Amino acid sequence: MERRDFLRRSGLTLTGLLLSPWAVYAFPSREGEVLIPFADQPPEPPSERGLLDWNELDSFITPNDKFFNVSHYGKPEVDLETWRLEVSGLVENPLMLTIEDIKARPRQDVTFTLECSGNHGFPTFTGGIGNAKWSGTPLAPILKEAGIQENGIEVIFFGHDVGEEERRDVKMRQNFARSMSVEDALEDTNLLCYEMNGEPLPHPNGAPLRLIAPGWYGIACVKWLKRIEIRDTRFMGRFMGRDYVTMREEKRPDGESVWMETSVGRTQLKSLAAKVTRIDDKYRIYGAAWGAPIATVEVSIDGGTWQKVTIDPEEDAEFAWKIWHLDWSNPSRGEHTVVSRAIDTNGNIQPAADSDYITGKYTYWESHGQVVRRVNIE
Repeated sequence: MERRDFLRRSGLTLTGLLLSPWAVYAFPSREGEVLIPFADQPPEPPSERGLLDWNELDSFITPNDKFFNVSHYGKPEVDLETWRLEVSGLVENPLMLTIEDIKARPRQDVTFTLECSGNHGFPTFTGGIGNAKWSGTPLAPILKEAGIQENGIEVIFFGHDVGEEERRDVKMRQNFARSMSVEDALEDTNLLCYEMNGEPLPHPNGAPLRLIAPGWYGIACVKWLKRIEIRDTRFMGRFMGRDYVTMREEKRPDGESVWMETSVGRTQLKSLAAKVTRIDDKYRIYGAAWGAPIATVEVSIDGGTWQKVTIDPEEDAEFAWKIWHLDWSNPSRGEHTVVSRAIDTNGNIQPAADSDYITGKYTYWESHGQVVRRVNIE
């Protein structure tokens, strides 16, 4: 894929993860299950491209060495001895913090399902997602300590990764950057993260420090943090105003088309049937749902009635995916379709792939329509 660099491994071992006291989670599996692969698998195994292989979904937490990562300007090597986090701009008390300064502050953990906003945007990119326990210090107290001035409205997060952009024949060497409003940045769930699943944050995932913004797509969670700057104008860099912009055609009641261009931001309600297994003649469909507080998930087989699934009760983290399963009794031989839809606690339903809301979208970001899977039963 142009502009993206998917790594295969982060270097940490599953053994190290399992030794962590919080990393062993139940999964609603059955001993002796045999995998029945979906017929719509990408031609190249996702795990060979550094993506989640849904066939291998067997834990609530995604191990560090199987967690996807994306970079746009390469993966900068950061010298910890000289590294500092700068907090500047429209603030009363500019800060320059070492990693020790940050680790000495109050610690906070959040289990959060991080999804690339391009996940499922096209058929070969289906595993840009993972669920981890992220640890760090809350962002809001640092911003408050810096003292945001009254005219400060935008918080910009700059990474150490650098690239060259050209706009109107002007070449610009710039750091990767994304922004939020002051109100969004001050949410108490946002973390300056230095640990992932009980291990030091891996280099491909943003070491020594990255932003973790639960409830937002991965593009907002800036890696290899260098500077946080407050300004009095909206930030319109490449990854806010030109790239990662969703274009959607909306129809007004009078038939007029209105085109909306919006910057990718918070995650959308979504679910997926991940895999099918069998023990003798007993079949089961497993999947996950995320992007909002989940009330229930329903599955339709071959376009039939929507059936409620069983959601794994072992884990109840606000920003983490829900693992679910549905027992499938006596499926006939031949090809079947399986589709799931998530319903959140406000009654919102994951849209169908042929809904106006999805078909009116002309970019692959924020692709959260229902995904129809195909499986052959022999």
